[in-house]
Amino acid sequence: MNEPRRRGPIARLIVGTWGALNFTRRLVFNLLFLFVLVILLVGLFGSGKLAPLSSRTTLVFAPEGQLVDQYSCDAFSRSVARATHSSDCREVRLRDALRALDAARTDKRIERVAVYLDELQPSGFASLRDVAAALASVRAAGKEIVAYGDGFSQGQYLLAAQANDIFIDPMSQGGVMIDGLASYRQYYREALQDKLGVDMHLFKVGQYKSAAEPYLLDAASPASKEADLFWMGDIWQRLLADIGKARGIAPATLETYANNLPEEVAAAKGDLAQLALDQKLVTGLKTSDEVDALLTKRGVADEDAEGGYRQVSLDTYLQHIDGALPKADTRPQVAVVVAQGEIAGGKQPAGKVGGDSTSALLRQTRDDDNVKAVVLRVNSPGGEVFASELIRREVDALKKAGKPVVVSMGDVAASGGYWISMNADRIYADPSTITGSIGIFGLFPTIDRTLNKLGVKTDGVATAKYAGAFDITRPLDPGVATTVQSVIDKGYRDFTGKVAKARGKTIDQIDSVAQGRVWSGAQAQERGLVDAFGGLSDAVADAAARAKLGKPDSWQTTYVEDSVVPLSQMFMDMMQSNAGAKLLNASGMGELLLARRIHDSAPLRFAQDALEQRGKARVKALAYCFCEPM
Repeated sequence: MNEPRRRGPIARLIVGTWGALNFTRRLVFNLLFLFVLVILLVGLFGSGKLAPLSSRTTLVFAPEGQLVDQYSCDAFSRSVARATHSSDCREVRLRDALRALDAARTDKRIERVAVYLDELQPSGFASLRDVAAALASVRAAGKEIVAYGDGFSQGQYLLAAQANDIFIDPMSQGGVMIDGLASYRQYYREALQDKLGVDMHLFKVGQYKSAAEPYLLDAASPASKEADLFWMGDIWQRLLADIGKARGIAPATLETYANNLPEEVAAAKGDLAQLALDQKLVTGLKTSDEVDALLTKRGVADEDAEGGYRQVSLDTYLQHIDGALPKADTRPQVAVVVAQGEIAGGKQPAGKVGGDSTSALLRQTRDDDNVKAVVLRVNSPGGEVFASELIRREVDALKKAGKPVVVSMGDVAASGGYWISMNADRIYADPSTITGSIGIFGLFPTIDRTLNKLGVKTDGVATAKYAGAFDITRPLDPGVATTVQSVIDKGYRDFTGKVAKARGKTIDQIDSVAQGRVWSGAQAQERGLVDAFGGLSDAVADAAARAKLGKPDSWQTTYVEDSVVPLSQMFMDMMQSNAGAKLLNASGMGELLLARRIHDSAPLRFAQDALEQRGKARVKALAYCFCEPM
């Protein structure tokens, strides 16, 4: 009988290690399965029904994150982030904030609104003005608004200014920072060309098209500074006017405060809270506990509630609103399609605009007989020309199908963002929207000098004169440069020509306001690029009127977006329950689950789009605008 073959020590080590890894893998997946199972059970049995909303309730309006038109984070990660109070995936949909405040305005159960803005991240001024107007409407309806913060940025303060009372912590290290708008970028010419030997070849049309300047210059061009200061100055003066109107302070006084801030702070001996009080920017200095006590005194005490007063959070109040809506609604629809983020080819996730994916959503509204009109909500600095053109064609196809299309511009609808907007029946914008930037550019890098610095040479043969001409390891051939510039020139002619046709103007008229120049919404309206001022609700009402849908209660507004996977939606609902959130926090699983998210980087995406494998590159015609102020 043969004896079994014995394994050597190395074989035994490998087998043992493999067994341990296999056991660990099964253990981890089993633990994850148990965790998900517990979450399921908690969601099904532990969250309970929504408690009824009592009278004399205070709505706590405490937005956490940036105001957006569409979530850019998937539902699962967003739910985990909210449950664990993570800094990741922090976004607040503008539509949710507005409908909550609009409902609170007439809801007899809501006595006042408490506004906490410490967690509101920098957002566009068009969105901020929408929320400020909603808060002002609540106050005009006779309901008290109390705002509190450890300190206020000027964007946060625009919202706080709408309150009856504004309190700031007496030990505030931030004060009220009204310090103006700025647009600064880093410039890489010396690093790229002198240090690394990378030559960036720019092809553009438009005197003011400055998006690629950082790769070719050491500082902003005079034309760029002139254009940026013009539109930023308009938005800045409007911000001062909005704050001044809300607080009864002359805009000139606020501007003096901004320009003399160091002297003012020194005179106040560094006490920013007292400075804000002296300037009448706040009505009092209180700690958060003192504000809670004040709200308890003015409202109804509730020992079980955070802060000690009867309250409802923004998320919970939205659930009350949604619960009161009919489940089935057969009324005709005004569909809203959101185009938020950079425009790129193919299918893109929520928070970006895809030539194919956004076109598909518009095509879906065209094919849906229940949709009678469409509003395209644009919040985009632009991107790829061809992807923008695909979306524009779908807008045109909707109109040819007899369905009105109205564009609502958000914080920014510039360059490619304007391209996809121009064919609408009507374009609405906020006076502080950033738009225009009608221009085209392409950027092509060559690294032959970089390789030479390393002692690497490129040589070979080709069967035709321009074969291999787009190899970035070789110097740019003048013939290739001529070819690319010709393509860019055509792109600009296409852009201005299409705008002229869509806006009923001559090409010369459009060219005079194009050239890549950026405008505020107010400036764009003066130049015929925008039809009217208004927010999303105005655009929706206009679209319904064009479709002759009758009174507001005879039609409905729906958002056409990529559908949420049912399991993902179930997880989201469960982890928003109190029990689910506590379990995520206690287990530490929230942070582990969030660790899988990788944030995109705009500069990296730009570089990745410019380069292909094997040292070859392609030049994409881009209609893009780096035009958001700080």
